Amino acid sequence: MNLGGYIREKRKLYNLTQIELAERSGVGVRFIRELERGKTTVQLDKVNLVLALFGETLRPAKINSL
Repeated sequence: MNLGGYIREKRKLYNLTQIELAERSGVGVRFIRELERGKTTVQLDKVNLVLALFGETLRPAKINSL
């Protein structure tokens, strides 16, 4: 599952519309719609505003090179 699908699933679990999620997280509705559709270029700070409503955060992880 991609990030957008995960957020959509969480939003529905909490019975929120895209508009409600946008208002509660402080981002635009357009951002939520694009995020849920799988837009590949998103701002991490805005993603974390959304995820914070669900008690989560996204951060970079070190990738071990071969």
